[in-house]
Amino acid sequence: METPANRDPGASPDAIQRHYDVGYDFYRLWLDTSLTYSCALWEPNDTLESAQQRKLDYHIGQARAAGADHVLDVGCGWGSALRRLVDGHGVRKATGLSLSRDQVQRIKALDDRRIEARLESWCDHEPARPYDAIISMGAFEHFVKPHLPRAEKIEAYRMFFERCHEWLKTDGWFSLQTLAYENKSEDVPGQFSENVILPESDAPRLAEIARAGEGLFEVVGLRNDREQYERTCREWLSRLKANRGKALDLVGSAVIARYETFLKLAIVGFHTGMISLLRITLRRVPARQS
Repeated sequence: METPANRDPGASPDAIQRHYDVGYDFYRLWLDTSLTYSCALWEPNDTLESAQQRKLDYHIGQARAAGADHVLDVGCGWGSALRRLVDGHGVRKATGLSLSRDQVQRIKALDDRRIEARLESWCDHEPARPYDAIISMGAFEHFVKPHLPRAEKIEAYRMFFERCHEWLKTDGWFSLQTLAYENKSEDVPGQFSENVILPESDAPRLAEIARAGEGLFEVVGLRNDREQYERTCREWLSRLKANRGKALDLVGSAVIARYETFLKLAIVGFHTGMISLLRITLRRVPARQS
């Protein structure tokens, strides 16, 4: 199936870079040391670092990726999952896709032959051979633009699942993490789609994800960890405030205000249940069914 770049239904490279290319040193002030920019998986007495490593290990486990020959990370960030795959779980090669120039450059600077970072949309990705497993954390939110009718959103998500189905080996697994709208009327604008910090992006609903994957992937596991993401955002906001002086020197007050507003809105959304955080374990259906 061909999906030309001009059919990409999600956020443009410019929109992605507006958010993720603010500056590596800025993100280092308030993310954990691995620069994992997605919801952690907390247990009592955790640090942000230990909770983020537990999250990475969780998705690697759900994707049955340990010891694999080749694993794909769609929306790989600054490479924390790629590094964990090869250093902690014996994966021989890990490939990551990102539309952020800064993220791809930082991963390439590792100069690790086991890790490949590609400045590439999932729409354009054509692997040389099938993957054993796929992981995607915090990228699905960027796969459709705001205000699309539900049918068009589902069609866009299905395009993505069709590509993942083609990329995976017959017995492959896929671990997906995404924000999702939960207890929110469809008539009320989404805070993420309306907020300038995530331009050209919108969150899905669980029913849209399930419908899009029918006949392609079996849902084997599902968690709603919105309280985990509330805690993660609170920790990020606390770290950003604690390093405000350094952040001012790096990016200025306007950028800091955008991110603080974004994190505060997220905290309210997760606390009230308007937004959920879904972790979905998917098993490839061997024969595609219509």
